[in-house]
Amino acid sequence: MENFTYRNPTKLIFGKNQLEAIAEEIPKYGKNILLVYGGGSIKRNGLYNQVVTLLKDLNVNVLELAGVEPNPRLSTVKKGIAICQNEKIDFLLAVGGGSVIDCTKAIAAGALYDGDVWDIINKKVTATKALPFGTVLTLAATGSEMNPDSVITNWETNEKYVWGSDVTHSSFSILDPVNTMSAPRDQTVYGMVDMMSHVFEQYFHNVKNTPLQDRMCYSVLQTVIETAPKLLEDLQSYEHRETILFSGTIALNGTLQMGYFGDWASHTMEHAVSAVYDIPHAGGLAILFPNWMRYVLDKDVVRMKRLMLSMFDIDTTGKSDREIALEGIDKLSAFWSSLGAPSRLADYDIGEERLDEIAEIAAREMEYGGFGNFKKLNKIDILSILKASL
Repeated sequence: MENFTYRNPTKLIFGKNQLEAIAEEIPKYGKNILLVYGGGSIKRNGLYNQVVTLLKDLNVNVLELAGVEPNPRLSTVKKGIAICQNEKIDFLLAVGGGSVIDCTKAIAAGALYDGDVWDIINKKVTATKALPFGTVLTLAATGSEMNPDSVITNWETNEKYVWGSDVTHSSFSILDPVNTMSAPRDQTVYGMVDMMSHVFEQYFHNVKNTPLQDRMCYSVLQTVIETAPKLLEDLQSYEHRETILFSGTIALNGTLQMGYFGDWASHTMEHAVSAVYDIPHAGGLAILFPNWMRYVLDKDVVRMKRLMLSMFDIDTTGKSDREIALEGIDKLSAFWSSLGAPSRLADYDIGEERLDEIAEIAAREMEYGGFGNFKKLNKIDILSILKASL
């Protein structure tokens, strides 16, 4: 493996009835609090009232930024920055899923940056300071609660970038499985596809001697595959929500990627698709990832085969490594479909019309951002994968 340094400063507060930790954590940071949340689900399930009550008991000044989009937009980030600067915000509290947390990270960094926050998001500059923030997670999916990364869309220019900085780790993250129980079935499915995709992105690399990391990847995937059907049969199961919630955090908090940097081409392609069509991120991943796997299979057939055998029961009798790997990829696509995830771009009414534009966006970001580390892809490669996904 490669040399590495690992640090994760987020305080993870996990389990039932942990929301009250807000009373202990918030006073450390100041009196002016910006509460950031999405489309209103936290009001319907009662979480909003619980949070606001706890904040009122602390005698802090609370301002709100509601309406963060599923693919959080630059325009919303700028609204939050204006509130922070005009109201002298000391601390931000994100209550929601990964999109709300991603938006909060961009606000936190942009509020202390003299220029346009888009400079940070498109990686022209790196954020060197940010307002402190905490999170109350409501959806198991992105791992944003315990990593420094954020994805923001500039809808006006159809650009969507992942960015991050050492200063954009949350100060604390509260993960109570109860707060994920109101997540609807489709969002629950998307979350599980997303966390599996994060593991895949890290598993595919060209660094030698990573047996422990490989086995950790297998373990997370096996756990999600085993638990997913059970959870979808009983969306109110605390036990299954708890397992999936922790799996999502471990899948992308840096633990699995010590000693190498993964591929991330599929995420880059999906970001380009959803920057143009604004589809659910994990829905795009469910479509693209199996087709990426087929396209890059010959780069390391044995590694692909090992991954598939770790996840699925495949009769290997008389079959080549390549045949085993391809059967496993088919089983992965079928598994995601069985959960209710899409399998073709046509499921989102996406045709060939803008594929060239999407491929151009993805190729540019792949080159600029250093993605595609398992197998380098150019625009022609990306276009081939997109067409296979139609």
